[in-house]
Amino acid sequence: MTKNLNFFNTLSNKKEKFTPINDDRVGMYVCGPTVYDFPHIGNARPLVVFDVLFRLLQSLYGKNKVIYVRNITDIDDKIIESSKKNKKNIKELTETITKSFHEDCKYLNCLKPTFEPKATEHIKGMIDMVSNLLKNNHAYENKKHVYFSVSSFKKYGKLSNKNSEQLVAGARVEISKYKKDPLDFVLWKPSEDKDPGWNSPWGRGRPGWHLECSVMSEKFLGKRFDIHGGGLDLVFPHHENEIAQSCCANKTDNFANYWLHNGFVTFDKEKMSKSIGNIVTINKLRESVNGQVVRLALLSSHYKQPLDWNEKLIQESQNTLDKWYSQYEKINTEELKEDVIKPLKEDLNTPEYIAKLHSLFDESTRGNKSSKVKFLSACQQIGLLEDKQSWMNFKKSKAKFDEKLIDQKIKERNEARKKGNYEMADTLRKELEDNGVIIEDKQAKTTWKYK
Repeated sequence: MTKNLNFFNTLSNKKEKFTPINDDRVGMYVCGPTVYDFPHIGNARPLVVFDVLFRLLQSLYGKNKVIYVRNITDIDDKIIESSKKNKKNIKELTETITKSFHEDCKYLNCLKPTFEPKATEHIKGMIDMVSNLLKNNHAYENKKHVYFSVSSFKKYGKLSNKNSEQLVAGARVEISKYKKDPLDFVLWKPSEDKDPGWNSPWGRGRPGWHLECSVMSEKFLGKRFDIHGGGLDLVFPHHENEIAQSCCANKTDNFANYWLHNGFVTFDKEKMSKSIGNIVTINKLRESVNGQVVRLALLSSHYKQPLDWNEKLIQESQNTLDKWYSQYEKINTEELKEDVIKPLKEDLNTPEYIAKLHSLFDESTRGNKSSKVKFLSACQQIGLLEDKQSWMNFKKSKAKFDEKLIDQKIKERNEARKKGNYEMADTLRKELEDNGVIIEDKQAKTTWKYK
C-alpha cells in the first residue's frame, strides 16, 4: 500500500500531499473535551473522524509509529461556572464527565489515543511558557493578569485567513479592562479564593484555555509536529491563539504543519442550542441507538461538510449495518488494496469509501471467502463490523417480542395458513413486523430474525 496521502490544510486553504516530519514518528494532536457537561453529537463527530484518521495513519506508517494525543481540559471558566450552578465540587464534576466521555468513546468504538493528558497535570509547563513569553516581549502583565500581545506576532490571522480588523469585527473577543488590544488573549488569570488556583510569579491563579493545548502538544509531540485537528469552531480564536503563543515561545516558524477541521452538526436542519433544547448528548443516545449506527451516520458525509442529525439518517445507517452484518464472521483482516483505500487517502473521503463498501458487500454475497474477507477488512478499517454479538443484542433489545412469544406467534400463523385463514396469517405477520421481527417462509419452514 502506497503512502500517498492528501489533506485539505486549513492553514494553506488547499489540498496538499502529506509529508510527515519523521516517517517513524507521525504526530497528531486533537482538541479533546472541556469536561463541564456531557458531550453531545457535535463533539462525537471529531472523535470519530480523527479516530478514522488515526487508524489510517497506523495502516500506512505502522501502529507503533503514530503518536495520537487528545487532551482533556479539566480547568476552565466553564467548569467553574458549571460546578457552582450544579452545586458540585469541581473534582466530582470533572471526574463524572470524564468517565462518561470515556464510555462515549468506547460506545463509538474509538481507539484509545497514545496519550490523553489532563490540563491540571501540566500547570508547571504552562507557567514556564508564560514566563518565556513575558521574557521575549510577547506578553505583558497587568494586575496579576497576563496577556499575549497579538501585535507581536505578525502572522496572526493566517489560519483563519483574516486580518486583525476582520477578526475583531467578525468574532466575539473577551472584553477586559486589563487588555492593551481587543485581540490580546489571556495566558494567566487570578483565581478567587474558592476557585481552583496554583501559585505563580503573578500570584495565585489559573491558565488560559488556549495555553493548555500549546503546552500539552509540545510535551508529547515536540515544538513542531505533523497534524492538528478539531472542530471548525476552534479555528478562531483557539487554534489561531495556539499558533501565536507556541511559535513565539518556541521561536519556530510554524507549529503544526497540517490543520484539519471537521464541519458542524445540525439537528433537523437547526443549529444545536441549549436555549432551543435540541442538544443530543451521546450518553442519551447510548440508551436507544447502537454505537455502530452513530459511527456510520457520522461518517456518511465528508468531514469538512455540515452534517444534519435526524431520524432518517439514523434509520438508514441502521438498515445498512443490518444488511452488512449478514456477511459477518470472525476473520484475520488483510491489507487493503490501493483501489479500496484510495478514498480515505484523498482527504478522508468517507462517503466515497462507504459507496465502495456497498460494492464490496455485493461482491461478497456473490463471491467466495476471499471477497468476504476483503469486505470485512474494509469495514474494520473504519471501525465497523467488529462484533456481531453486540449487534444482535442491540436488535434483540429493540424488539418488543421475546423468542418464546415469537415462536408462539409463528405457530399460530402456520396453523391459520393450514386452515386457509390467510387474513389471520397476514395479521400475525404484520404484528411480528410491527414488533421488530421479520419472518421468511422457505421450503415449508418459517424462519425469523430481528429487524
